[in-house]
Amino acid sequence: MSTSPNVPDAQESHHYETAAGTPRWIALLFAVVFLGLGALIYLNLSARTRAEKDNSQIQEQNRILSAQLEQANSRVADLKAHVEATEQKLGMTAADIAQAKARAEVIRKEQKEADTRLTAGLKASEEHIGAVATEVGGAKKDIESTRTDLEVTKAKLDRALGDMGVMSGLIARSREDLDQLRRKGDRNYYDFTLRKSKSAERVGPVQILLSKADPKKGRYTMTVLVDDKSIEKKDRTVGEPVQFYVKGAARTFPYEIVVFEVNKDQASGYLATPKDTREAPAPAAAPAATEKPGS
Repeated sequence: MSTSPNVPDAQESHHYETAAGTPRWIALLFAVVFLGLGALIYLNLSARTRAEKDNSQIQEQNRILSAQLEQANSRVADLKAHVEATEQKLGMTAADIAQAKARAEVIRKEQKEADTRLTAGLKASEEHIGAVATEVGGAKKDIESTRTDLEVTKAKLDRALGDMGVMSGLIARSREDLDQLRRKGDRNYYDFTLRKSKSAERVGPVQILLSKADPKKGRYTMTVLVDDKSIEKKDRTVGEPVQFYVKGAARTFPYEIVVFEVNKDQASGYLATPKDTREAPAPAAAPAATEKPGS
């Protein structure tokens, strides 16, 4: 008996729970629908943005193509105008073509005649040049031969340090070499053949006394008489430049004596003096007291 009043309370509680659970499902459904709508809106906006960007690029490309097309049309118009102008000019000169062709034919004939005359002249010139070349060839051989002789002579002529410590001029080793030196004309040359004696012999502007000649050793002793004094050159060798200075002469180059051959009681060689000097007069031939300024 005591439980009957509680039955309606249980039914009322179950009915309340059912009524309270229904709004939660509805809220969840609305949330899902809302998210779906948001996604659709976002995708739609993105698509519209890309479409607008692509459309802008297409419009820019169309603008560039339109500008290029206008430029091409302008160039075509200019070219057409140029072609028309050229056609007009050709039309103006067409009347002169026949006259120009006739003039060209006349010029061609004149040129052909000039070529014929030139060919004949060249042939004659070639014959003359051939003859001249033959003569030049002979002269060239002579020049080469002379040059070879000069080179051989130059190789034989050399320089040496003289007994006074001054570098000599070119030295001759024979009378043939001496002839070459004379042709060069750099100095005055006086050749001599001195015999052993007690009296001096005149050689150019000086006097020389040969007192000793040793052919075995190629040595000699001589005394030079100049400026009122005697200069002894003792025990000198063949080919050695024997040097001395003369009063009043330029001291750029000394006088030089070169003996290139010594035989028994005689010696052969030459005296070389500078071109720009005033040759001092030689003293009278007489054996003088020997002054030895350092041989």
